[in-house]
Parts: sequence; C-alpha cells; structure tokens
Amino acid sequence: MRCFALAAALIAVSTGSPVLAQETVTLEEALARAGVGIEGEDDPSSNPRVYGPQAEAEAARAAIDQARLRPNPELSLEAENIAGSGAFSGLRSTEYTLAIGQPLELGGKRSARIASARASSDFAGLQSEFALSQLALGVRERYVQAVAAGQRLVLAREIVERNRELTRIANVLVEVGREPPLRAMRAQATLAEAEAELQAAQADDLAARQALAALWVSGQPNPAVSNVFPDLSPPLAPPVSEDPLQLRIAGARTTFAEAEIARERSLGVPDPTLSAGVRRFEESSDQAFIVGISIPLPFRNRNQGNIAAAEAQYRAASASEAIAEADYRVEFERTRTLYLATETRVETLSSASLPQAEEALRLVEIGYRNGRFPLIEVLAAAEARDAIRENLIQAEETRGLLAARLIWLTTQ
Repeated sequence: MRCFALAAALIAVSTGSPVLAQETVTLEEALARAGVGIEGEDDPSSNPRVYGPQAEAEAARAAIDQARLRPNPELSLEAENIAGSGAFSGLRSTEYTLAIGQPLELGGKRSARIASARASSDFAGLQSEFALSQLALGVRERYVQAVAAGQRLVLAREIVERNRELTRIANVLVEVGREPPLRAMRAQATLAEAEAELQAAQADDLAARQALAALWVSGQPNPAVSNVFPDLSPPLAPPVSEDPLQLRIAGARTTFAEAEIARERSLGVPDPTLSAGVRRFEESSDQAFIVGISIPLPFRNRNQGNIAAAEAQYRAASASEAIAEADYRVEFERTRTLYLATETRVETLSSASLPQAEEALRLVEIGYRNGRFPLIEVLAAAEARDAIRENLIQAEETRGLLAARLIWLTTQ
C-alpha cells in the first residue's frame, strides 16, 4: 500500500500538484460530508456508515409494533363418519363441525413481549448513536493526521530547499579553496537524503488524505486540508447532567437482559385456547353448537432452560456494565492527563524551543556564508531545528488525537 501511495504522490508532483488547486476542506465540512455534521454537501443517508446503524434501529422499532399484536384466531373444519361401512357408508351419517378458536395469552406474555421489544429498540437506538459518534471520532482523528502529514510535507520541502542552497554554497567555497571537497560531498549526500525523505512525506500526505476521504461516499478522493491543526477544545470533565453514551449503552443492555427474563418466564405459563362452533348432522339435518377449551400440560417443558439462559445473560450484562463504568473513568482520566501534558509540551516547543533553534540556525547560516563557520556546524544546527519542528508537529498531532477522543468519551 505504501508503494502505491508513493507512486501516486510522485505522479501528483510530476503533473503539477493538482492538490494545491483544490478547495480546502475544513473539519466541519469533513464531518458534514461523512454525515455527522449539522449541514453537509452530500446526503448523509447515502453513507452506509450512517444509514446502516439507522436501519438496524428502525428494525428494532418495527419489532415493537409486532410485539403489540395478539395471537390470530384459528378456524377449523372437521368431517366425521365419512366413507365407512354399513350405516356409515357414503356421506349419510357424516357430521360436520365448523369451529373458531382463540388462544389466550396468560402470564403477562404480551406486556413482557412489548417491554422486551422496547428495551431492544432503546439498545439499538443507542448503538446507532454510538456508531455515529465513532464515525465522528474517525473523521476528527484522520483530519488531524492529514494536517500533520501536510505539515511534515511542508517541512520536508523546506529541508530540501535549504540543503540545495547549502550544497550550492559548499561547491562555491570548495572552488575558491575555503572548504575541502569532502564538505561538498557531505552536502550532496545530505541533499539526497532530504529528497528521499520528501518523497516519503509526499506519499504519507496522500495516504492520509485518502484515508480521510474513505469515510465519505462521494466527493474529492484526495481532499486538500488546512495546514493548521483544528481547535477542538475538548471538555475536561465528564458530563454531569447525563451519563456518556458508552455507559448508557451498557445500562440499556442490562435493561434489555432484565426484560428478556420476564419474557422468558411468561412463556413458561401455558396458554389455553377457547373454541366455539357449530356441528351439522347430515343424516337428520340437525345442528348443534359446541364450545371447548384446550390447555397444554406443562409436565416437561416449562421453558426453564431459556429462563436460566436469560438470567445468565442478565448477570453477564450487569457485570459488563460495572466494568464499563470503571474502565470509562480510568480511560477518561488517563486521556485528560495526557492531553494536558501534551498541551504543555506544545506550548513549550512553540514558544521557547523552536524560536531559539530557528535563531541559532539563522546565525550559523549567516556565519557560514561569510566563511566563519564550517558546513558541519550548519548541518548540526539545522538538524536540531528540524528535530524540534518534527517534535512540535508530533505533539500537536497527539494533542489533536487526544482531544478528539475526549470529545468522543463525553458524547451524550
């Protein structure tokens, strides 16, 4: 995959970098195109990552209407004493019975069935919301990664340009005898290495933008993103008014498991069937009404196996809910702590370390042009400045990823 991305990046560069002519996509626009923003250019319902979970929630809601329905009546027709012998030969002594029966649900089956369907619908609805929150998390993370890859590409281009200039100066100094030939060879080797790093950065930039576009259905296959990290401003405290989505899902699963116990227990109660009809005697043309009732005898099957299974599922769901709550608190505190530490690191690198390194490099480059410093001093100062810039990009990327995760953790 990296080879394909590298080849695509080289083609893009050789054809004039069409990405630069594309309209820059903001984070809000990226969220909207994925179907999780307020307004979007594309129809959110066309994104399978959106309409798939929504369809599952709709199916669960439809099951509630089905659960409300009562059992259908049964119509039966019987013919007795047909084609026998003697007095029962032919149809002379035939008796016809037409009856209708209605099963009666006992043990609270209907109410338990409806409650279980509603609990399942609530659970499916929360899962649909969770899928959307995960999609939003993916968009934010991939957007931050695309911005970081773009900044690394800019840095790689600047390094190439600087090394080209240093190589030119080194060749001039070698020609006038102020530098040994080894210095020029060192500069050329450093330039070649920088050009190789530039190609890798181009491939990574293209791959990051393609990964972001993969969360959309249509639109630019290789979108151009901002060269500045988005300000996500995550919440630094768990929600107070309502539990976060992850804990609500765990609670909904427990509620559904509890409703399933009541439903399975209701199924252990036998349902009688009342019937009423009319019987016609063919020989005398007489008619009579009949009534009846049939009751299953629960000698063996009282649904005890399904009841035990439902109770075990409830215990498992309760344990998962407790684990989810404990893990959530730990993950939130850990993510918040890392975010604050990374924010401090970004501030230190951007306000102190990088300005000092850039000033040191500027002074060494001036001295090198005037013949006061050797090339090795320039390369050392440049490597130090480049390392700080890479550390700053990495820190800003990490801060953005942690901010996206904090937003996801506090989704309600």
